[in-house]
Amino acid sequence: MGVEFSRESIEIFGVTLVGVNSTTLVKVAFSLLLIAVVLLVRRIVIALADRALPGVSRRGRFWKRQTILLITTIILAIGLVSIWATPGTDLGVMIGLITAGLAFALQKVITSLAAYFVILRGATFSVGDRITMGGVRGDVVRLGFLRTTVMEMGQPPTARGSTGESWVHSRQYTGRIVTVANSAIFDQPVFNYTREFPYLWEEISIPLPHDADREAVARVLRDAAHRHAVTDPGDVQRSLLRMRGRFLLEDTSTEPTVYCRIGADCLEMAVRFVTPIRGVRAISSAITSDVLDGLAEEGIQLLIVGPGA
Repeated sequence: MGVEFSRESIEIFGVTLVGVNSTTLVKVAFSLLLIAVVLLVRRIVIALADRALPGVSRRGRFWKRQTILLITTIILAIGLVSIWATPGTDLGVMIGLITAGLAFALQKVITSLAAYFVILRGATFSVGDRITMGGVRGDVVRLGFLRTTVMEMGQPPTARGSTGESWVHSRQYTGRIVTVANSAIFDQPVFNYTREFPYLWEEISIPLPHDADREAVARVLRDAAHRHAVTDPGDVQRSLLRMRGRFLLEDTSTEPTVYCRIGADCLEMAVRFVTPIRGVRAISSAITSDVLDGLAEEGIQLLIVGPGA
């Protein structure tokens, strides 16, 4: 009684384990040893790289670690295939069977892995970019083989598609870390707010009586936008020129512009301006405060429009 080993099979207390023999156990042992060694070497290489390149930026550190992870994963895969493929094994048949099985059982996983390599090309987004992906909006803080990790942000209630599920009604962090399957890039649009043009066109609109002094209001709106919107117009123009070098874009103004619209209950005037992607809420708040002060100095009252108006 006990455990009996033979080249053909293994018996435990008289029970024969089908498909398990001493050769299989040796291969399992070598596989576990290989995995442990590769993981240890990867950790050592990452530590040495961090020490050798202390001044690398956060994004540079990410890509350095990602490259090491990818190389060690490839080495591990080759090593495991070498261990389990015997001299009499038809490697092509074995790989074909494994691929067919994985393709059937792990469709989502394979799609996410394929999306990972598409993302690595840098054409969609990178770590540190502000994106909307899979219905989640925020900053990319980690990119894995299967999932992208995002620091979630809220959005204004007036934003198109806003569901109101977030308690933060602005473009600021909610504090939630969200993971999204990489495969989402194949099924849904990915909005990138920072990669090509790190600015947004923002609008602030105010309701006024139909007989309000439009010239005075327009002057107040433009002056407030000039004071608090883009502080480096030259960089905005350079960013636009870079985009025109890659995409077919029409000329557009980056100067604060005021528009009017006649509504049933009010005259709506809006100022459109360019602002950096980060800090939009603070800039909009400062402009709004200046607009209210300017209207008060001009003696112009806002019109309250609502269900009870």
